Amino acid sequence: MTSALSMNASRDQTDLPSILRGGVRLGLFYSVLVALFGILQVRLEGPLELVVCGIILVIGIAALIVLPGMWTKARSIEGIAGAAGIGLASVFVFLIVDVALFQPLHLYTNRWREIGGGSNWWYHPVWWMVCTYTCWMGAWIQAHQAAKSGSANPIALVVGTLVLGLVVLAISVVIKVPNAGWNLGSFAVAVLPALALYTLISSFGVKRG
Repeated sequence: MTSALSMNASRDQTDLPSILRGGVRLGLFYSVLVALFGILQVRLEGPLELVVCGIILVIGIAALIVLPGMWTKARSIEGIAGAAGIGLASVFVFLIVDVALFQPLHLYTNRWREIGGGSNWWYHPVWWMVCTYTCWMGAWIQAHQAAKSGSANPIALVVGTLVLGLVVLAISVVIKVPNAGWNLGSFAVAVLPALALYTLISSFGVKRG
């Protein structure tokens, strides 16, 4: 799946200092969100936990899929790749915070880390893959939006991603995908294929060259 998106240096802002600044800002932002989620989840229960932690999760998803592409003004493959670079840089910022602060304070359970035998070398690449992927897909969708209407639409991007995430989650529950259920963890995972689907849908109507 490729889209013929014109190269425009005035729009695709991918200089290294901008990528690094964006990575630091994004990494610190979702470090705060992870801290809030970890602190509140163990203190809340029932519907209140679902609502409060759900809001934090949605904010985190929105930040990852919107901000990098918006900062690079992604209109071509250059800006899309730059947004993925911001996602990658943000991971290094978060992992420093995680190792230096979150893990020593036992902010959350190290379930994923324990699955990998207690090694950060297994646990941390999960963040790398997810953050880079979500930033990449979000920027790609914004580039498709701009190619069709002249500008990106962050609201449509977020709403469309959440709706498709719910659709993917519902299908997963109905066909009994292992461990799929009506919970925040399953929804977060469902967003990943939803973004790929949304990227495909958003490419319809983009002029090819």
